[in-house]
Amino acid sequence: MNKFLKYFLILAIVPALFFSSCKKTDDDVTTESFTTLQSYLVDNDLDLPKLLDAWTADAKLTRLGGIVDSAAGYSIPTMYVVDIRSAADFATGHIKDAVNVPLAGIIDGTTSMTDKPILVVCATGQTAGVACMSLRLSGFSTAKVLKFGMAGWNSQFSGLWTTAIANGNQAVGNANWVTTASPAPGVFTYPTFSSTSSDGATILKERITAVLAAGFAPVDAGTVLTTPANYSIVNYWPEADYLGFGHYNGAVRINPITLVNDEIKGIDPSKETLLYCYTGMTSSFVTTWLNVLGYNTKSIKFGGNNLVYDNLLAAQKTCFKQAAGFPFVTGK
Repeated sequence: MNKFLKYFLILAIVPALFFSSCKKTDDDVTTESFTTLQSYLVDNDLDLPKLLDAWTADAKLTRLGGIVDSAAGYSIPTMYVVDIRSAADFATGHIKDAVNVPLAGIIDGTTSMTDKPILVVCATGQTAGVACMSLRLSGFSTAKVLKFGMAGWNSQFSGLWTTAIANGNQAVGNANWVTTASPAPGVFTYPTFSSTSSDGATILKERITAVLAAGFAPVDAGTVLTTPANYSIVNYWPEADYLGFGHYNGAVRINPITLVNDEIKGIDPSKETLLYCYTGMTSSFVTTWLNVLGYNTKSIKFGGNNLVYDNLLAAQKTCFKQAAGFPFVTGK
């Protein structure tokens, strides 16, 4: 082999070795997707505590600000009312002037609703938490959930809540419901997921679309109470309530959960994690945010209302009391 050919081969091989050694692995890409999204959320005030600011509205005149009477029922002219229940449920009764939009289509269905806040309505306020969080992450910073949904709007729908928490005191006296101190949260790595983009805004949009497509599938509180050791459980109460009202045996209390201070690292991304609050509304809101970030979390349905309802009610904690009594309209 002549000297010229040797130099040619060296010049051809060395760059190839250099570029292959610098090529990013799949793990590099998935890790960078999370950190890019993390930075984007922090830089745009989309960390969880900011998103939790004034995100619910009571079914009362003073909170909704502008409920008006009409011959056909009440409407809320100061807000866009978006009802995400099925078309059949919507037809049985809804707030006047409400628009029926499916959960998976909540972003596309509200693109023109920019001049007034959006009020998201579902049956009990839990599924609406998924839609509201998705809206707030998509630029609708004043979107709100109708607290307790249609169950809190009119007594005709209150059974959607009251019948569902028929076992609302099932945790009292149960050996799997304890008042011990919280185990220390672990310190885990960040989630990993892939994206078609290296742009934070694009990654966020992709993640929201994926979470909405997956839908809302809360877990039954009583099932978890039977064998809490089978689950990774996070309690989202203040410490005083965690101790005072009790909690699932082994549940880790993490509140607040943030990106800025890395409390989020207390959640294990390799496991399905169940999170619960008082009513199931806040937990649906929080788990949506976590799932957008790549975690695998589910809300425990109806939260403490389906576990220690009487104790919560006596302490005047967030608890369903009675429907507001506002009229509604039927049909499409």
